[in-house]
Amino acid sequence: MNVTSVSPLEALSRVLTDDMDQVNALIRTRMMSENAPRIPEVTAHLIEAGGKRIRPMLTLAAARLCGYQGDDHVKLAATVEFIHTATLLHDDVVDESGQRRGRPTANLLWDNKSSVLVGDYLFARAFQLMVEPGNLRALSILSNAAAVIAEGEVLQLTAAQNIATTEDTYMTVIRGKTAALFSAATQVGPVITGAPEEQVQAMFDYGDALGICFQIVDDYLDYGGAGNAIGKNLGDDFRERKLTMPVIRAIAAADDEERAFWDRTIARGQQEDGDLDTAMALLEKHGALASTRQAALDWAARARGALAPMPGHPLKAMLSDLADFVVERVN
Repeated sequence: MNVTSVSPLEALSRVLTDDMDQVNALIRTRMMSENAPRIPEVTAHLIEAGGKRIRPMLTLAAARLCGYQGDDHVKLAATVEFIHTATLLHDDVVDESGQRRGRPTANLLWDNKSSVLVGDYLFARAFQLMVEPGNLRALSILSNAAAVIAEGEVLQLTAAQNIATTEDTYMTVIRGKTAALFSAATQVGPVITGAPEEQVQAMFDYGDALGICFQIVDDYLDYGGAGNAIGKNLGDDFRERKLTMPVIRAIAAADDEERAFWDRTIARGQQEDGDLDTAMALLEKHGALASTRQAALDWAARARGALAPMPGHPLKAMLSDLADFVVERVN
């Protein structure tokens, strides 16, 4: 098969087509509810919205890379997608979002109560699925990830709008809200295969670095990308007063007048016409976007390097290329 003309994500998707078909079938089966038809309605709205399914594909790829021959990786991949979908439903309520992937959010189409409760249902389904392979370590990894994700979201809530928030806190937040599920998704593959510990750690490190890179790229693109490329409007993070890496770095370099601007717009939420342009100018002045872009590239390189202990296999090259693909949007 010639995959040179397609993206690394598409190449990975083609190689994993049969496995992903099984994952999607399992997701459709397990999101059903005999007594509450709203559950599959809300879930289908999000799951069928054209997401890339990158997290479950990482679980499948990691297992196949390590030579896995069974079918438990399908259950664990579906688990990962259910956890991810549940967090999206909850996030949209917390963030009062009206759009995701270019479509109205579930909380907008239905209501906040439905989104929260269906998210809870999907978490419960995820725990049912992760138990089924009977692998205690895989269960521990995925259940721990679910806890870390929730912890990251609460930390983000308490750090929000506090312009004293440090980059260390920001890294803790994105490790929780994004990287934790990436690293769990990649780590359970070698675990269920019984791969050497060096490979288990390597795949954890790969997923961790890839997830951090993924989030930094998103945060960069909110100020440095085209709105239609990221499924939201340019400057949404600024309007929502989110402290992401570019803003944290600009605040760290700010003089008193600039700090007063950030205090007014982010901490107190008193935003006026032209403030986004001022924010963009300050990011540019202090090189905050350029340094954020470099941070994303550095994390992509770290993800590629983490794969060194893995066996020679076409999937190894695809996972390496995937790290490059994630940062392509900042080039």
